[in-house]
Amino acid sequence: MKEVSPAKAYALHLGVIALLFALSFVLPEYHHGLLARIMVLAVFAMGYNMLFGYVGLLSLGHAMFFSAGLYGAGLAVIHLGWSVPAAFAAGLACGALLALIIGVLALRTSGVAFMIVTMMFAQVFYLIILYFASWTGGDQGLVVPQSARVLVLGSTSLGLTNPTVRYMSALALFSIVLLVTLAVVRSRYGRVLVAIRENEERTKMLGYDTFSNKLAAVVVSGTICAASGAAYALLFGYVGSTFASVQYSILPLLWVLLGGAATTLGPLIGTLFMYYVVDITSGYTSAYLLIVGIALILLVLFFPKGILGTIRQRWLGWLP
Repeated sequence: MKEVSPAKAYALHLGVIALLFALSFVLPEYHHGLLARIMVLAVFAMGYNMLFGYVGLLSLGHAMFFSAGLYGAGLAVIHLGWSVPAAFAAGLACGALLALIIGVLALRTSGVAFMIVTMMFAQVFYLIILYFASWTGGDQGLVVPQSARVLVLGSTSLGLTNPTVRYMSALALFSIVLLVTLAVVRSRYGRVLVAIRENEERTKMLGYDTFSNKLAAVVVSGTICAASGAAYALLFGYVGSTFASVQYSILPLLWVLLGGAATTLGPLIGTLFMYYVVDITSGYTSAYLLIVGIALILLVLFFPKGILGTIRQRWLGWLP
């Protein structure tokens, strides 16, 4: 990747944020709500990309980090009556703590073994959710009451069920995570992560503690995913065990691969592409998965490194 000035990189990302802000005033109601959901899930994909794209660790357990934030925030509101900010913080704390514990254990392995171990931990987490059904709602999940989804700022109360508030809240979370991710990957620490991905043994020879750096990446990745989960629970009012299933560990991998691994904007592009392909094709035929599959095959053939990854490789080498 060619070096690009910080001003150019940040200008690009601020331009994307500005575009998403402007779209909130022109999109129809349906697409307004869909894009809010896409931005929240793009944060999930950005968290996954931090570990997979920049460290090279393939995980099939990130659904448990998303669900830790989801249930941490949702149960704090439903059972403890916490406010929205406190519940969101609880979701972040649950995700960060879980990521730290899983990281310490799973990083004793590498490669395929790491993938299998993370999947096993995720499955255990999924079964725990089902076992404590009296608290978690089991298969059916729980609905977060609308009356509890209110953000109080001084004397002003903002209902998160309001489409505009929900969209702007999703945009604020997406913007913060996007800019933080950009800062991290452009920092010295981000360069160390890429060095570990390319050649871990040589990175060790240079004097870097690769285990500590990878553990920090797991915690950062898990915390970002938990932020997405907590936001999903508070903005869309539902927590369910489906989000802890293996399927939701595969989806962010798919979104990142579609958009371009190790690109900061790739997760958004991949999530946006996948959601709209499914949404459009399902409106015309019940066999929409066949069309989606063909579209994905064509995308892999002509954009082997994902949409932004291939654009960066062929035309715009400065893209971060």
